[in-house]
Amino acid sequence: MVTQFVLRTDKKDKAGLSPVHMVVYFDGARLKCAIGEKCKPADWNADRQQFRRSYPLADVANQLLARLTADVLSWWRALRAVGEAPTLVGLRAVLRPVAVAEQVVEQESVTVWYDDYRKSMLARGYAKETLRHHLVTRNWMVCFEKWAGVLLDPTTYNLELHDRLMVYLREERKLGPNSVATALKDLKAFLRWLRDERGVVLGLEIRKITIKGFDVPKLYLNAADLEKLEQAMMPANLVPTRDIFLFCCYTGLRYSDVAGLHRGNLHEWQGARVLRMMMSKTRAGVSIYLTGAASAILDKYHDPERLKLLPVHPNQVMNKYLKRVCKLAGLLGAADLVSTQGGEVVRAAVPKSELVTMHTARHTFATQSLLRGMPVEVLQKVLGHKKIQTTLIYAKIVEDFQHQTMRRVWEGEPAATGPVVGPVCAVEVA
Repeated sequence: MVTQFVLRTDKKDKAGLSPVHMVVYFDGARLKCAIGEKCKPADWNADRQQFRRSYPLADVANQLLARLTADVLSWWRALRAVGEAPTLVGLRAVLRPVAVAEQVVEQESVTVWYDDYRKSMLARGYAKETLRHHLVTRNWMVCFEKWAGVLLDPTTYNLELHDRLMVYLREERKLGPNSVATALKDLKAFLRWLRDERGVVLGLEIRKITIKGFDVPKLYLNAADLEKLEQAMMPANLVPTRDIFLFCCYTGLRYSDVAGLHRGNLHEWQGARVLRMMMSKTRAGVSIYLTGAASAILDKYHDPERLKLLPVHPNQVMNKYLKRVCKLAGLLGAADLVSTQGGEVVRAAVPKSELVTMHTARHTFATQSLLRGMPVEVLQKVLGHKKIQTTLIYAKIVEDFQHQTMRRVWEGEPAATGPVVGPVCAVEVA
């Protein structure tokens, strides 16, 4: 095969430019085709069959001629290998291929994927609370799509887009560090489901998605606080809220569990009573001994015509009333409210009554139980924790143990020889 480039000066256009043709000889056959380039006769070197230096971007143009020669040679070899003859149509396709339109990849909103994920979780029996906070995470991502004007398609999700999402959650939504960390935990679980169970090729490695959480101090009430609540005088409409909160302090129940208590959960045990139930969050079965104080509250609200054991209001109402209850009980001491802003720790003194919620009762039960000498393994069963590491968090925040040890080491006082005894959840540490 022999190739030549010739300038067709007989076909000048109005600007005086002549087209460049390639002439190819295949075993006696001759094919000729324009390559799509034009130049003035003065810019063409007929002897060397290439553009002169006077031609704009001559080096690039001459490289094109060399590439076309190589492409035609490869085309001819492929034809010869299968025994086919070269044609003018084939030569044109090699010299001036039709541009293939770039395929546009249609992205899909994360809502489509995430809704399928939540349906899968529902079918597998995940708890309502788990489904709820996954829905919250899904809604945050939808709001980000509207705010940023981009789609969070898992196939194109990358670290740059991830950082924009984190900035949105922190700066625009003003979420706390732990709320952002929870959203990130949900996001990573969702991406693993797509990768491992649906075979979706993700746009980034899940292990590269990292974020720092924040160890928020857990608020709990001490013995003096509980005594104030028990003895405080308050309006009749707030008394049930106070009593139900104290009942949770004596049993460690979450709001979702105490709200669902009914007569079927109440059982006799060795002359006393116990609650047997399944925790709504962890689906763990628990058996909780009812102390005299807890039983007295149940007896106070006993109603044979009502299946529910206690008159529990909606959670938001309970928390609203509870702040008034704590204020009337005199829980006005300053609590240390710790947060982060711009990467810095921000501390503020806030009245304890403003921070108490129904979940504070669970923290109070856990810390008071440890102070009374309850083994961590037993506390784990009562609280319904699946992992003992979760229960150990409460052991870390019981500062009295640390203070007792330091007093013994530095001041020579003897260590406590056993659990402190006294009224239920009314532990005084000397």
